[in-house]
Amino acid sequence: MKALLVFPKAYVVILAAHIKVPQRALAPRWWKMTKPIHILNGPNLNLLGVREPEIYGRTTLAEIEAMCADSAASLGLSILFRQTNHEGELIDWIQEAREAASALIINPAAYTHTSVALHDALKALDLPVIELHLSQPAAREPFRAHSYAASVVTGSISGFGANGYRLAIDAAADLIGAERTTNN
Repeated sequence: MKALLVFPKAYVVILAAHIKVPQRALAPRWWKMTKPIHILNGPNLNLLGVREPEIYGRTTLAEIEAMCADSAASLGLSILFRQTNHEGELIDWIQEAREAASALIINPAAYTHTSVALHDALKALDLPVIELHLSQPAAREPFRAHSYAASVVTGSISGFGANGYRLAIDAAADLIGAERTTNN
């Protein structure tokens, strides 16, 4: 009798002695997605944990980055995590994501309310884009109620503090079709 190989994720059974199929061809569809999720952070987010902790919390950006890396890894994904205080650099990173990312999560911070350049750069992307805010901008000062990004992103997450990053990674994984692993 010939040996049977069973690949539960791909639901494929093959008579090993008769058919040769590369292991990678049987992998879940996200296997071919080698591009990381890009997570971009705008101005003053380098001061998380210190600047207005009553609004933004006490979690530092380094702690958020570690949480994001762990969350993505649990889904079989990787991240590229960056922060800048410079609008032009943020725009360059968004443009870079066009070719280098499977999805983009962006916390544009104050540029949310001021940057048409941010809007235009995000509009040029053909991949899932999630706008993220630690606080709930609509519940704060009136000038924060308008987002230049909102009309060109796939979705927005706000008001959940540092946990919003984990929610955004889960949403990005769903949008790019990553298969979740279970601990059964």
